[in-house]
Order: sequence, then structure tokens, then C-alpha cells
Amino acid sequence: MKLNLLNQAKFEPRHNASADQTADMLKTIGVDSLEELIAQTIPDKIRLRKPMDLPVAQTEAEFLQSFKKLSRKNQVFKSYIGMGYYNTFTPTVILRNIMENPGWYTAYTPYQAEIAQGRLEMLLNFQTMVCDLTGMEIANASLLDEGTAAAEALHLMHAQRPANKQHAHVFFVSELCHPQTIDLLKTRSAPIGVELLIGNHKTTDFTN
Repeated sequence: MKLNLLNQAKFEPRHNASADQTADMLKTIGVDSLEELIAQTIPDKIRLRKPMDLPVAQTEAEFLQSFKKLSRKNQVFKSYIGMGYYNTFTPTVILRNIMENPGWYTAYTPYQAEIAQGRLEMLLNFQTMVCDLTGMEIANASLLDEGTAAAEALHLMHAQRPANKQHAHVFFVSELCHPQTIDLLKTRSAPIGVELLIGNHKTTDFTN
């Protein structure tokens, strides 16, 4: 018996539907062909009338080889952002027991919703640690970066203004904040009608 290890079937039928199944679905929705369906659903003015200029299809091995060749053109530089951001060394014990420990995000595969339980546990531990270090009663669950955290603080303070402060739309930002943080605050404040006041926090009068 001779085995053919190469699947000669086209990609579409193997992953979408067979010709009979396609015909049955087309009959159900009242069209005779896929071309007719496309003509009815996609506006004519945005349809491309000529074949796409794509390279010849590659095998997986060929793609990996060409992709690695392309990736070798990347140039890796050190971080030049400065402004308090520096390359750091994470102790191996932290890498091994926290960041590389699958127990933190459970044994579930990434596409399963249950992985959220492990993430929630990590966030709870983080919040508990922040409360212990700062002595505060509550702590948020962390955000991706400083700029995002500052923007969320702006939104929160603006949304939770007391009744006698509903007319207040000025948000003070210290000029000592990182420029990228201030830039993000400018972007996020404009759409909600908040005016940024950037200045020296030591000399600014906060009574008004």
C-alpha cells in the first residue's frame, strides 16, 4: 500500500465547505453562485477588478526561510527614551517563579476563558502588595503604561466631580511629568472637553 502524504485538496474546501455544501447554502439564501453573492453584498465601487499583485505561494518551509532572512535585517538598539526609563535586570528567581511559572495563569490553553482566573489572581496579589507597600486602603489593578494610567486618572476625576464642581473642566499636570505622558493626556483630554493646565506644582495656586 502506497501512502500519499501530500494532501492535494485545495485549501478552501478543506476549511470552508465542500462544493455540495456551498451549493446548498447558496440555494438557501437565494443566489446561484458565490460571485452573485459577492456582487449583492460588496459595493461595486470598492471591488477590485483585476487580480491582486501577490507573490507566488510558498510552502511552510520556504516561508519560514524567507521570513528568517527578512528578520535578520532588523537592527536591535538599546533603549534611548531615557526620562527615568532604564534597562533593568529581573532576578532569575522572579522570572522562574512568577513570569515563567504557568501556575500563575493556570494550566488552561490561551484560547480558553478560564485563563482569566489566573490573571485575576495575579492582579489581586499585585493590588495586595501595593496596599501593603503604600498603606492605602485600595489600589487599582495596574495599567499598561504611565501615560495610560494618567489618562485613566484624568477620566476618573472628571467623571466623579461632586455636584458643586460640575463646572470645573481644568486638570492640572506637573511640568515635571514625562513628555510622553503629557502628550497622551493632551490627546485624551480634548475629546471630553478638559483643559490641561501644565505648570509648576510648587507655585500653582490650587485654591481656585
